[in-house]
Amino acid sequence: MTEENYNYRTSQILLRNQFPGKGKLKIPIIPKFEAKQDDFDNLLLIGFDKTHLEDTKHLDRMVHFFLYDYRFERIWKNPDNDIEKLSRYRAVLSPDFSIYLEMAPVMQLYNVFRNRWCGAYWASKGMRVIPTVNWGSEASFDFCFEGIEKGSVVAVSTYMATEHGNRKDQKQWFLAGYNEMLRRIEPGKIVCYNTPFPEMQGDIVHVDYELSSWKYMSYNKKSIDENLDVFKIGGTPKPQYDTIAPFLDISKGGGSAYGGDWQPVKEDDRRFVGNPGDINRTTDRNGNERETKIGPDGRAIMERHHTDHGFPKQHSNPHDHKIDWESPKYGIPNFVKPQINYPAGNIPEFKKYLGGLEMSNIVYLHGHNTPEENRFKTISDFKDCMVRGGEVEFVWKGIEYGISHSGYKIIMGLYNQPDTTKFYETADEALEYIVSGDRLRDVITQVTVIDRTI
Repeated sequence: MTEENYNYRTSQILLRNQFPGKGKLKIPIIPKFEAKQDDFDNLLLIGFDKTHLEDTKHLDRMVHFFLYDYRFERIWKNPDNDIEKLSRYRAVLSPDFSIYLEMAPVMQLYNVFRNRWCGAYWASKGMRVIPTVNWGSEASFDFCFEGIEKGSVVAVSTYMATEHGNRKDQKQWFLAGYNEMLRRIEPGKIVCYNTPFPEMQGDIVHVDYELSSWKYMSYNKKSIDENLDVFKIGGTPKPQYDTIAPFLDISKGGGSAYGGDWQPVKEDDRRFVGNPGDINRTTDRNGNERETKIGPDGRAIMERHHTDHGFPKQHSNPHDHKIDWESPKYGIPNFVKPQINYPAGNIPEFKKYLGGLEMSNIVYLHGHNTPEENRFKTISDFKDCMVRGGEVEFVWKGIEYGISHSGYKIIMGLYNQPDTTKFYETADEALEYIVSGDRLRDVITQVTVIDRTI
């Protein structure tokens, strides 16, 4: 065996066995947090992705890892690199590597191990560490509370368990694991990032999610995101970023990787659900009728649009959209591409399930959202709409534009002026379209969206 092979095979980066833990799994134990008198008074957190060595204004915060894993994977691969930086803050929560319900059990176990190993390693270097606790299904209870001493201070987040946008809450899942944590760990205090559920028991330290966000942080002109590049608010847009993406809290917690079940929030969303056999009838802002067919599970399976959306060469009037709830985003209504056109007439009646059962009920719904409800809040919001087959009308500098789809391409142009139509393969390409002298990417969050199907 060469020296190089020997050094690799015996390195701690490979073996990770210096904290043997207890029991069969030998999950490392994070020592109890020794609290100081004012540790939890008006406590705020800071995301790992917002920390940097030049920070002098937020060192009284504790560092959290309620972020997507890619934003802190480096601490596992190179655990020494961030010790100097992290040790400057009041304390550090152990990293919340994901253990989503849909994740393979062995990956859940691996991520619990990584959580505890990093916490134990930082503690061995003199850092103050609070273990973050997360869980999957009840099957994960056999290992997800290991490595934490009874009576410890622990940290949890309710952020992804609460209702978000069109996603219902996952409170039942959260409380099942939370109550099991109380039973097994008997924590002295629970740091709760985001609003606690009323049913939660214990000595809870509520950390305000909003006040912990970037909006209340005293940055200079730039923030150093060591995973990305220097990014300046109001600076030149960079295509790899969302609108001020490095400054947004990209927070996650546990539960389903897809979030809670979808629910209608905006008025126009109500047309996608109903009683099996319903046809929900709504109109767009021009008075054009839409018929939405509800399938046997109470979710829409087809929608007919009695308009060409200003693109008569690409859309017949009427045309149909099949609706899929499985892709590209699980449990969300998506318009399947391409749409079904009837250029030669022979338009089928819109009265049956795809499976052949008779439709039974016509329901008339008010189907208009306000421009504020339709507004694209981020570039990601726009991209999501495009991926899901959305059709959009918007106004910028007094000129009306349309966005739709032709086959698998995105089409854009002046509304009802087919000679101005341009075709794009991806949403990123479409964001380079020029509207009234401006690049769409630069103004998409500012345009007035007057109609939007999804």
